[in-house]
Amino acid sequence: MKDELSSHPLQSVEWGEFRKKTGIKVINVNGIQMTIHKIPHTPWTVGYVPKGPIPTADMISDLKKIGKQEKCIFIQLEPNVIAENLKLKIENLGLHPAAHPLFTKYTFILDLTKSDEELLKGAHSKTRYNIKVAIKHGVKVVQDDSNAAFETYLKLTEETTKRQGFYAHTKKYHRLMWETLCPTQNKLDTDRLTAHLFLAKYKEQTLAAWILFVYKDVLYYPYGASSSLRRETMASNLMMWEAIKFGKKLGLKKFDMWGALSNNPDKNDPWYGFHRFKQGYGPKHIEFAGSFDLVVNVLLYDIYKILDKIRWAILKLRK
Repeated sequence: MKDELSSHPLQSVEWGEFRKKTGIKVINVNGIQMTIHKIPHTPWTVGYVPKGPIPTADMISDLKKIGKQEKCIFIQLEPNVIAENLKLKIENLGLHPAAHPLFTKYTFILDLTKSDEELLKGAHSKTRYNIKVAIKHGVKVVQDDSNAAFETYLKLTEETTKRQGFYAHTKKYHRLMWETLCPTQNKLDTDRLTAHLFLAKYKEQTLAAWILFVYKDVLYYPYGASSSLRRETMASNLMMWEAIKFGKKLGLKKFDMWGALSNNPDKNDPWYGFHRFKQGYGPKHIEFAGSFDLVVNVLLYDIYKILDKIRWAILKLRK
């Protein structure tokens, strides 16, 4: 696998259009998409370049120039690049390890060019068993891009976040995302970022709802929600398998499962179960290069880091 992965949804024109609708300023810097985030009650901002290319000296120079114009304290870069050998390419660019990374450092990627038989053979035996259990229970997975299905997704998302106790985007955020990325044409153009909604149903109950992204030759799984009811049906296991088949049907080459823990995860980590669930399908574990801060204002950057630590400590206490 190359050091640099294929272009990511967060660098797509469509994602930029969505972020503008949320009130975020979006700037294109020589083909690289950067968002500008205001720091409340101050004239200062923070820049963010999610899933961009390998940083170069010219790129850093251009970003720093824009950063000064936009009153950025710093610009956070999270390249869509695997960790191997990256240090040699950026060690002289003046980047600092990010004060607070935003995107997960790891993910799972599944090769969709393999046959169904090869993919099932590569999956964990427990995963194959759970897929059969879901089928035996009569679970059905359907693609449904209707407004009614999206409302079901929002309801399940709210239920899931309350149950698991993690942070989630607002309903307004999800609605604007869906409004922007939901496909409006019958023929799919993979050069455009599109979102697709799938429901896993048991009789009249919707037990899981996922939103998948299609961009270039890759399928992505950024958003998922599930019910606490009828867990014995293993609906989510069948949902993942049907998502894989959906990507294969479209002729996509890879399935990026959008996040994982490290190679040696802590079993007490709240995300451990989700990590194991994805791992069961036999994907390759990928480590990204990480998160880096391009400091524009040194004095304010040091102050920002202190205040940011205090902010996150307060959020954890509230949680």
